[in-house]
Parts: sequence; C-alpha cells; structure tokens
Amino acid sequence: MTRHFGMLIPSTNTTVEIEYTRLLPPGLQAHYARLGKAGDTPFSPSQGTDLAYQSKMLGNAKVEVIALTQTSASLFDDDYDATAKRQMSAGAGVSAITSAEAIGEAIQALGATRIALVSPYSEEVIGRAKRYYEMRYGLNVVATEAFGATDSYAIGGLSAENATDSFKRIDQPEVEVLVVPGGNFPTMKFVPNWEQQFGKPVITTNQAVIWAVMMALGISEPLLGLGRLLAELPGNAAVS
Repeated sequence: MTRHFGMLIPSTNTTVEIEYTRLLPPGLQAHYARLGKAGDTPFSPSQGTDLAYQSKMLGNAKVEVIALTQTSASLFDDDYDATAKRQMSAGAGVSAITSAEAIGEAIQALGATRIALVSPYSEEVIGRAKRYYEMRYGLNVVATEAFGATDSYAIGGLSAENATDSFKRIDQPEVEVLVVPGGNFPTMKFVPNWEQQFGKPVITTNQAVIWAVMMALGISEPLLGLGRLLAELPGNAAVS
C-alpha cells in the first residue's frame, strides 16, 4: 500500500525532492508544491494566499498529511508554526507539520535534552534556532556552529564535509544528539556514517520530517540506512 504525503518547500529548494525521490521506499510517496519568498526573507504565513493555495492543490492529490520544510521560517516569528499549520490544514484538509517542530519532537522522542546545532545558516539564524529549541522544547543547546551560507543556492552546494568538520570541532561528551537544521542542505544519506563516527544520533531537517510524517500516518515499518531516528522510530508506540 502506498502512503501519500504533501511537501511544501521554498521555491529555491533544490534538495528535498532529490533526497526523498532517491532515498525513500516506493510505498512512501511525496507530492510537492513550491512557495514564494519575499526577497531574502523566509516565507511568511501573513502571505497566506500562496500557502493556502498550494496546500489546497496538495489536498487535491489526496495526501494524508502535509509538511512544510523551511525550518528557518519558524525561527523569526513565535506564532509562525501555529499560523502556518492552521492555513495548511485548512487548505489540504489534513493534519500539518512544520520541519522546525519535527526536529524538536524527534529530539524529545529520542529522550535527549542536550544537543549541538550545526547548520549552513548565518550566525544570526542559528542563534534564533538556539532560542527556539531552548524556549519551546526545554533543550540545552550546548554548542552551535554556522557555515554562514549566503543564500539557498549556496546551501544546496555544500558538502557533507562541512558538517563533519563542524562536528569534530564542537562535539563534547555531554552532547546527546547532533542536529543539522536546513532543508536545502543535502544530508540524509550521510547520517549513518556520522552516527558511527561520533557515536550518537544525528537529526537533520529532511530526515526529521519523514519521521514526523511516519508518526502521523502510524507507519511502524522502519527505514534502514538513514540513521537511528528512522531505523528505531522512537515515539511510534504513541501512535494509534
């Protein structure tokens, strides 16, 4: 049986479709819609026409859940997640997920509280990410490192070595999970190697969204080769 889910991504994202098409099994099918951006700023739910329209189009495809993969947008407005999810659900007629929340919930499902953040974001944005996860999820962000990529296209061109080198610099014994926010940063296939090298779970944006989608759909069959989060599916027992 094929399960269908909707993905809303920024118009500049060139990674999500590639990772999901190449790495997900045939029984888990993503359908995509693109959202506009106002200059260099994240898409805002106040520009609700685009969000509502694209969500409705995905609803026409009979998706079972819809997700927004633009983690940085959630960091600029305390009401962003709730507003965006309300508009998405109204448009698609199904439950909605944001990638920022998916990361926080995945960390909690792993039973972790102390994390390190490594990201292609600027120092300002990763600082906002630190505040977001500490304020909303009660996490202790032990360390952060930003690559300072200037735009989405630069993020899409980064390599796994950028994250590997950052992990080497900031990993500490007290860090329980290494977190890599950024949906346009190609990461999913590298997660198992990072986990083996550093001896702890690694969570990335696109991986966390798939975990959240699987939780929402009640899928209990693990996805192997994409890291501990998708292999163990923590939190699955709570899914009815």
